[in-house]
Amino acid sequence: MKVAIYSQTYHDDTLHYVVELLSELEKERAQVSIERDFHSYLSKTHHAENFKTFTATEGLDTSFDMLVSFGGDGTILRATTFVGDLGIPIVGVNTGRLGFLSTLNKEEVRKVVQEFVKGNYDIIERSLIEVTADSNIPEFSELNFALNEITVSRKDTTSMITVETFLNDEYLTSYWADGLIISTPTGSTGYSLSCGGPVIVPTARSLVLTPIAPHNLNARPLVISDDTKIRIRVSGREDYHLISLDSRIASVKNGQEIYIRKAGFSIKMLEYSSESFLKTLRNKLLWGEDRRN
Repeated sequence: MKVAIYSQTYHDDTLHYVVELLSELEKERAQVSIERDFHSYLSKTHHAENFKTFTATEGLDTSFDMLVSFGGDGTILRATTFVGDLGIPIVGVNTGRLGFLSTLNKEEVRKVVQEFVKGNYDIIERSLIEVTADSNIPEFSELNFALNEITVSRKDTTSMITVETFLNDEYLTSYWADGLIISTPTGSTGYSLSCGGPVIVPTARSLVLTPIAPHNLNARPLVISDDTKIRIRVSGREDYHLISLDSRIASVKNGQEIYIRKAGFSIKMLEYSSESFLKTLRNKLLWGEDRRN
């Protein structure tokens, strides 16, 4: 077994559960590689000299069986930039709060190894979306994809922006709003959901357009096929607007054409039999939590 470990949340209580995982991996004689910055932090209090390290550009390859992410959903979103198109399955150990992607509780960290060895898991393909533009966006020149959503939003103003939107080169509408979210099924339980978008199961071949606080009140979230090519153009009182890919953000000049479409590769997520997506919905959104039930 070959396992990579990543975290961007450096807390002492996290280390306790990382050590538990390392202990379980040692029983299986697994090869372990730890993200370089996290490895340095871990080495301050624990002996980690024997473990290899990796970075965003080296140390990972297709031979890894999984990448274990310690943190919340934001940590998994960051982990996808390390994995890219290598096809390494990701599993999240939740040391944060809500956690739709990091579904395993930190107290169950040993299950990451135990259930994997038993084969009690499925690999779920999660689609990605990517962005390009008429002019180069330096911040996204290498990592232009997102697992959750691509969002355009206003910058340096309290005024709304206008987002002209075209689907497969046919004009859809102009959203007059604070912004527009283009979400994958994975991201449907994130920012899009908080703006009134629908919950979409991860395996659905769909995208959803969700306006952010639209002034035209008849504007509603729209579910489209994920092979749709989306083109948008933003205008407003300021010269620039913002584009975010998950947690990464860039400032873009108004008026240029922005192109969004499904990426040419997907991210693999390990889903253990005891932690299905439907169970996560019930637990995280408190579905069925009614005193009449």
